[in-house]
Amino acid sequence: MHLKIHRGTQEIGGTVIELTTDKAKIILDIGQPLSRNSVHIDVTSLKPDAVLVSHPHQDHFGLIDQFDSSVPVYMGALSKNLIFATHNFLDRRLPKNNFRHFEKWQPFKIGDFFITPYLMDHSAVDSYAFLVEAEGKRIFYSGDFRASGNKAFLFDKLVSDPPADISVLLMEGTMMRRNSDRFPDEASVRRKIEEILQKQRNITFLIASSQNIDRLVSALHACERAGKIMVIDFYTAWVLEQVSQVPYKVPTIDSEHVEVYADYSMNERIKNDSEFFGDFQKRLYRHRVTKEEMEADPSRYLYYSKMSRFRIMELYKKFGPINLIYSQWLGYLNRKNDDYFGAEEIAAYQNDPQVNFTYAHTSGHATVDTLHKMVEALQPALLVPIHTEYPDDYAKHFDRVMTLKDGEPLKLS
Repeated sequence: MHLKIHRGTQEIGGTVIELTTDKAKIILDIGQPLSRNSVHIDVTSLKPDAVLVSHPHQDHFGLIDQFDSSVPVYMGALSKNLIFATHNFLDRRLPKNNFRHFEKWQPFKIGDFFITPYLMDHSAVDSYAFLVEAEGKRIFYSGDFRASGNKAFLFDKLVSDPPADISVLLMEGTMMRRNSDRFPDEASVRRKIEEILQKQRNITFLIASSQNIDRLVSALHACERAGKIMVIDFYTAWVLEQVSQVPYKVPTIDSEHVEVYADYSMNERIKNDSEFFGDFQKRLYRHRVTKEEMEADPSRYLYYSKMSRFRIMELYKKFGPINLIYSQWLGYLNRKNDDYFGAEEIAAYQNDPQVNFTYAHTSGHATVDTLHKMVEALQPALLVPIHTEYPDDYAKHFDRVMTLKDGEPLKLS
């Protein structure tokens, strides 16, 4: 078997891994790069027999539409639904790929490759690691993972009963020079949200990803304990609708402490595509909260928001200082609006006397201690860094490390 990392040996995101035997070729992840300096890949030249997507984050699936529609693209069923949700609300053309689904821990075959997906704890739901077996070799690709979220038991399940005889471990190292000391796990984030809600006199805005389901669950639990209402937008409501169709315990629009704010553009998007959304709009309006209701008593509400909603935040300053809980990667605050609309305004709120700015976030990625636990459990013959800015640091922590460069082939003999 031959291994080639086309992208990801020295950067976070944009991962593309190629595995080849004499009979087949597969690609593990086909991500949109996060860095402007990332190496360009001519995806059309790869010509795989199949593509496997580990989870529904753009930096792992974002280039699937560059493949010929005949190439099978394997992912979890929920991942596909979440990808389609984003495309629908952004009014983008839906991918026309040949989508196929796998089930957690259920092996399947592509050519002479045998693949077992391992469901993992990550900030994205439906996230998988892959055990790939062919020609007497066993490669374990970690995907993105952690052991500090609401699904930490999945990591415990892996390390308590690990696959044996791993030839190569492809392991992410996003947190190689970072730590999560301030908020080591999702529970610590929930406690901070609740603390702020218990004391609030005006509205609280929580800035976080709509697809960070753990964060949504934490926000709802904090609202329940503090006697507040969590306000979500149409897109977030649709994401929860998709997740609720699989066995995840998540809030929905029918939850007692959840109400939906009717944003005009999203409302029009749903109304104009009733064939896709069905009766979703009608159901939403049964749980709708109006601007007038929120302004009548802002202290009742936690608004699960985005950086782009800064204009709504401005409206509530007339009632006194607003609470703003920033609950995602701090690096976004160093970006320009051209990269992430609203980033400059939210960054400025850190010094605004009318905004009580609080950072409360735990990473979707494994700490170095967690990386050690994975390596100790799997005991790979070879460890190859991926999805990291610091591949050379691996040798400081682990034995049998081989650092590759993008495009460098490795023959497993």
